[in-house]
Amino acid sequence: MQNKNLLHGKTLQSILEYLVESYGFESLGQKIKIKCFTENPSIKSSLTFLRKTDWARKKVEELYCETILKK
Repeated sequence: MQNKNLLHGKTLQSILEYLVESYGFESLGQKIKIKCFTENPSIKSSLTFLRKTDWARKKVEELYCETILKK
């Protein structure tokens, strides 16, 4: 339930921008193995993929929650 509270009110774009700022696309691509982070990455292309792909979005949300809890 704690994870849901951390995501409350956050847009996918704000979550992704936070992770890119925290890790950069290269590290993000190592943490979550999806092409939108490793091949010509951009916020726009990543958002398009993540909005269509539930499992990938879930991994991004989980990483976001882990990152917030570590700080």
